[in-house]
Amino acid sequence: MMPELVYFTELVGLKVYDLRGRRIGRVADAALVPLIDSSRVDRYLVGGGWAWLTVRYDQIRSIGLDGIHLQDERLTPYHDDEYMLRIGRDLLDQQIVDVDGRKVVRVNDVTFEVRQEEGAQVLRVLEVDVGLRSILRRLLQGVLPRQWIRFLQQPIAPNSIRWEHCNIIEPDPLRRLRLNISYSMLEKLHPADLADIVEELGPEERESIFESINSEVAAETFSEVDPKMQASILESLEADKAAAIVEEMAPDEAADVLAELEEEASAEILEEMDAEPKAEVRELLEFPQDSAGSLMNTEFVAVNERATVADAVEALKGNEDLLESLSTLFLIDADGVLKGAVPLGRLFLAAPQTPLRELAASALIAVKVYERRDRVTEIFDKYNLLNLPVVDEEGKLAGVITADDIISVLRRD
Repeated sequence: MMPELVYFTELVGLKVYDLRGRRIGRVADAALVPLIDSSRVDRYLVGGGWAWLTVRYDQIRSIGLDGIHLQDERLTPYHDDEYMLRIGRDLLDQQIVDVDGRKVVRVNDVTFEVRQEEGAQVLRVLEVDVGLRSILRRLLQGVLPRQWIRFLQQPIAPNSIRWEHCNIIEPDPLRRLRLNISYSMLEKLHPADLADIVEELGPEERESIFESINSEVAAETFSEVDPKMQASILESLEADKAAAIVEEMAPDEAADVLAELEEEASAEILEEMDAEPKAEVRELLEFPQDSAGSLMNTEFVAVNERATVADAVEALKGNEDLLESLSTLFLIDADGVLKGAVPLGRLFLAAPQTPLRELAASALIAVKVYERRDRVTEIFDKYNLLNLPVVDEEGKLAGVITADDIISVLRRD
């Protein structure tokens, strides 16, 4: 048997009756107290004369489209409570994140499930309504009887989001705490999906998310955000949080975004960074913006040219954090001069004692750190490269440019 449902548009305006059946007033709003229960309506705000009254959930005997009947008449005047999430004021017409659908939606109505709990009929938030059905209910609210509206909406397919898949975005950190709002569900999304969501939100909401989520997730998401928006997001954050995010980014990406900031803002963030990532980023910032040096990533794996496959495997084990993006192993001599490049795939087909020089690509393509950016792009296109080593004036390996770096350049341009 399907549970009985009530919509918020039906709840608002419902008459409230005392024990003798006398009308006290009409429902003006309803509120959750998420710190106590994340889905149960805890308070009903009833308009009666010149002031609102508060009805607790356990004071209600029955709820229906004909009205709300109380089993306890000890009502108190309404006082705004910072721990309340009011449906009409705080949720209706607001943007929230549909975590399951990975998108931002606007709340048109809310569906409640009517339950019998501990001797009282309570409402629990079941779904948030975002489709045409809910718009129809809003348009006809107070114009037609509730049963008529239910009949008229039947041909329209419902479009709603389960409450457990909704993430409210609250810019105020203190209010987030009081309303028990967490962004943990957002942290589980793919960074590209979270970036799309962030781009749809306003500046305050974007700042709220980046201030709150894990720095590693924030960095991965930040890298996927439209480059035109990255600088404004970073400037809106506290310097220590911005530094924590930048530290988690690849050095070349970090340098690119810091180069877009005002010099003072960039210096403040660098000041908050740890010594090692700060040194790497500062080194990259010294290169001209249109050079290969500004594009290269200083995170790569290089081994001596006399090394074997077994040595290469050990080197890879020591750089597990790079494995997801790694496609090539570089060979250098004792002075750090680039001597060759070995595609990782070849390691799996060779015996452990095989010298890496035997597996190296026949043609070694590299560019100097001051090579023009447009020339680098041409080389990637001409040779269909996944990565391109960058060397200094002495031929020493300085960094690597990846295809992703080139795509980022094209996006910015």
